[in-house]
Amino acid sequence: MNTIIVSIIVFGVLIFVHEFGHFITAKLCGIKVNEFSMGFGPGIFSVKKGETLYSIRMLPLGGYVRMEGEDEKTQDPRAFSNKPVPARMAVIIAGPLMNLVLAVILIAIIGFFAGVPTTKVTVMPGSPADISGIKDGDVILTVDDRKVGSWDEAVNLISQRPNQTLKVEVLRDGRKMAFNVKTSVDPDTKRGIIGIKTVITRYSLLESLKSGIQKTLWVSSMIFASIPQLIGGKGVADLVGPLGIVHLVGEAAKVGVFNVLYLTAFISINLGLINLLPIPAMDGSRLVFLVVEFLRGKPVDPEKEGLIHFIGFALLMILMCFVLYRDFVRLYM
Repeated sequence: MNTIIVSIIVFGVLIFVHEFGHFITAKLCGIKVNEFSMGFGPGIFSVKKGETLYSIRMLPLGGYVRMEGEDEKTQDPRAFSNKPVPARMAVIIAGPLMNLVLAVILIAIIGFFAGVPTTKVTVMPGSPADISGIKDGDVILTVDDRKVGSWDEAVNLISQRPNQTLKVEVLRDGRKMAFNVKTSVDPDTKRGIIGIKTVITRYSLLESLKSGIQKTLWVSSMIFASIPQLIGGKGVADLVGPLGIVHLVGEAAKVGVFNVLYLTAFISINLGLINLLPIPAMDGSRLVFLVVEFLRGKPVDPEKEGLIHFIGFALLMILMCFVLYRDFVRLYM
């Protein structure tokens, strides 16, 4: 029961933040919003305030902001289709952007209370780092001439080079120093290690916010790097749907609230970036049509665009059913 409650909260926050981005930007651009919905299907609860209907629907797998003139022609000057292209682009981008902002905020909250790992290190006696000359309090600047902006980046670069010699540049008492460090191998993960630990900074608002931005950008880069593999068929087995996410949320909840927050941030980054891909029915596809309209000076036929989005949505639903089935088999059979 706790897993279900926490999962509903996580899904609800992700959906609300995304749709709120579309909603508030549409309002700021003077676009008439007919409905703000959490969920799809039959309505459970609704209330109308002003010109907008706010509703909660039965299927909590998404949401939508229904704007005047979004998928049809109309003479209303406040309709989405009658606004300038830059305004419509802003409305479309705002949803995914809010997911990335949410991730930054959640990671910053974790950093503020749990602490932010820095690139200042303590060294384990007798470790490769100690033998090379790195000392407690040194701040890692680069690894093999690649600038390191966070502890995660440093660990990632070192872990990819087991049993190899790395050039590690550090800052010590205002002076830059470089050391050649021979990595050893972690017996459990088989990844490279040099025997250093991070110094944690707690209750620093600035450092926490900086960490939120850095980790969001770092995770985003990892996701972008994995897209070509996914298109090529590699990594498809790792895709998870709502059931899989509920399972992950339940496992995270057993460990603690910070794990739930970090998982929510990770899902939010994925949701934001995937929505920006040029996949029919996604925000990225709508952006492509707006770019085409801007370049050719007139919009694409709304019926043709609507058909493409409909086909894309249908294919996404088929994929969702497949992933749901696989999650069910993997988790419960």
